[in-house]
Amino acid sequence: MGNKNISEKVRNVVLNILNNREENEIELFDVKFVKEGPNYYLRVFIDREKEGVFIKDCVELSRELEILLDEKDYISQPYILEVSSPGADRPLRNSKDFEKYKGKIIDIKLYKSLNGKKEFQSELVELVDGVLKVKTEDEEMQIDMEQIATCRLAVIFN
Repeated sequence: MGNKNISEKVRNVVLNILNNREENEIELFDVKFVKEGPNYYLRVFIDREKEGVFIKDCVELSRELEILLDEKDYISQPYILEVSSPGADRPLRNSKDFEKYKGKIIDIKLYKSLNGKKEFQSELVELVDGVLKVKTEDEEMQIDMEQIATCRLAVIFN
């Protein structure tokens, strides 16, 4: 079974776990099944709208998920299960993310240079029709989403 197929199956199992909880504010952010060096990793990223996730949330989901994955036996090779938050520098991937973080500072990496640069740190203005509008200290820019390799929340230390 391919890594993408495994990720989709695990995604469905996690969504089922989360949807069956009475009081659940936790949402699934992403699932990745990857090989790094000799080891396989199943990484499940969860989030909560207001205060983020706590270690307790990760531990509880990890225990439930481990039992169900052992029963379903989707993954034939040994792997390491990691359940965590997407982190302070979380990627922005869809219109919901871009809407949620309007006004925040983001880090953008482009496939090709724009105005002589491939990396920008700027304020997120909005995403409209596949065009990201951002504001730097010097200018406002519009970047077609197809040009963007990665877009993440910036981590700023004051």
